[in-house]
Amino acid sequence: MSGSPVSPHVLLSDYEQAIAATDRFEDLEVTPILLGLFGEVGSVMSTSKKLHREKGAFTGFRRDVEEELGDTLWYVAALCRRLDVKLSDMFARVLDGKGYAVSIAANADPAHPVARIMTAKDIAPLDFVLLRLGEQAAKLLSLDVTADTAKDQVLDFVRVYIEAVQAAHVSFSTVLSSNMAKACGRFIAPNSDDLPDFDSGFPVEEQLPRQFEIEISQRANSRSYLRWNGVFIGDPLSDNISDEDGYRFHDVFHFANAAILHWSPTFRALIKHKRKSKKHVDEAQDSGRAIVIDEGLSAYIFSYAKSVNFFEDQKTVSFDLLKAVRNFVRGYEVEACPLHLWEYAILQGYKVFREVRRNNGGIIVGNRDERTLRYKPAGK
Repeated sequence: MSGSPVSPHVLLSDYEQAIAATDRFEDLEVTPILLGLFGEVGSVMSTSKKLHREKGAFTGFRRDVEEELGDTLWYVAALCRRLDVKLSDMFARVLDGKGYAVSIAANADPAHPVARIMTAKDIAPLDFVLLRLGEQAAKLLSLDVTADTAKDQVLDFVRVYIEAVQAAHVSFSTVLSSNMAKACGRFIAPNSDDLPDFDSGFPVEEQLPRQFEIEISQRANSRSYLRWNGVFIGDPLSDNISDEDGYRFHDVFHFANAAILHWSPTFRALIKHKRKSKKHVDEAQDSGRAIVIDEGLSAYIFSYAKSVNFFEDQKTVSFDLLKAVRNFVRGYEVEACPLHLWEYAILQGYKVFREVRRNNGGIIVGNRDERTLRYKPAGK
């Protein structure tokens, strides 16, 4: 999820080493890996299908196919670990075979001045290559990892996978870099020193408060009210739905985003702490459109949360939901926050929300320095 530039080259050995820690399946589990691999190949094929159906209207083809090819490779790497073979060795064996043209190129990296460029000859159109990739994925579903032919079957898949990358006309380094960022950002707890602070360099009056306590109360009209530093902020809120569900307290989620992600255009607007000293930041990150993204995301996650009892007794958040969140905020500064941090913000926000909902109010205590949010009963 990081917005950092993609490296012009990524070593496969570095890739497989980086993502090894994100493999949460048991070492002897193979079936989930095969099912995941088959599913991701299906997603690549589905992306191509959308291109045919929507043609020029499908503007996200390149981005989507890069992501799906990256997810596919993640499962190939996981399968290789269970076969006790290196992913990079499998690629090397394929590229050392017939059917590839070899070119020598000058490399931008001073540590590796010369690179060998391998290009598959006579590549068929992408659709035909993807059909072959699907066939290879289907064959792997019956893979016996103890059989002598197991590695050769994976090798056959890798061979067609390389052709698919070339036929799709995408950057393989982007495929690897993006998948590393996505997988590591989801499954590995980030170093706090590496996390962004979007207020850095701005005057205090334009920053989100480092620590804050906000009281939420409910009156007889069933509307919620916010009070910060003794002053009411924002408008009174109701659930705005016939089936009362507590959404009148949804500002808790904005406070969680502010405390943990250091981001919430809605909270900034409520306390009038927009970063107006830099016009481009004020317009692009703190404007009405950014507020709509913040509010829309809150409503989207809430709709899902209702179906899972507001994450009660849950220690994780669906990867699909987190990927939807990432797509929601694409292009905004908070895109730099890893999915692991988003998961923490969602779980902490809903932990506090459940308390507020249960008690029809309370005090929300946020600490940006510690990236925490907690609940305190009113009057304490």
